[in-house]
Amino acid sequence: MSKIEEVKAEIDWLKDLFKISIVVMMTVIAGLCKLYLDNHINILFYIGIFAVIVISLIPLITFKKIKKHIKELGDL
Repeated sequence: MSKIEEVKAEIDWLKDLFKISIVVMMTVIAGLCKLYLDNHINILFYIGIFAVIVISLIPLITFKKIKKHIKELGDL
């Protein structure tokens, strides 16, 4: 496998990870909204808030890696 194909495969995998993390984050936020509207603020609500904060780091890190690999493709 050539270097270009390897970098493209890595970018594709990172794009999928980015999409999945966004969907998971949106799902958790929807669940938090439902708990809030139903006035069921309990430990699950606070765990969800913590989870959103942690999950929101994944797209940021993934975006930086994608940007690095795209720049690497430009150099090849």
